[in-house]
Amino acid sequence: MSNIRIHSEDTVMVITGKDRGKFGKVRRVFRSKNSLLVEGVHMVKRHMRKNPYTNQPGQIIDKIMPVHVSNVMLVCPSCGLPTRVGFRFVEKDGQTKKVRFCKKCNEVIARGNR
Repeated sequence: MSNIRIHSEDTVMVITGKDRGKFGKVRRVFRSKNSLLVEGVHMVKRHMRKNPYTNQPGQIIDKIMPVHVSNVMLVCPSCGLPTRVGFRFVEKDGQTKKVRFCKKCNEVIARGNR
């Protein structure tokens, strides 16, 4: 299993595919499939059949489909550019924590860009 460096609530930019250049927020991470749900990206039309038992009409809905993690790059909250992510160990209050950092501006990226 690979190490996914993108977490939920991160802002990402799509680098390949039909939605290349779009930015979006990660809603869900599927670690087993190495894919992400990014809002506003990879939208598809799904035809819903009418259900007479629940009085739901037949309709066409827009649905978000997963995007492979290799097709997106994390956007650094401090420099605002898509960047590669590195890891380093930071000591704080006598404890060592593993944190992500931006390879362009060398700033620490908090979990979920919070």
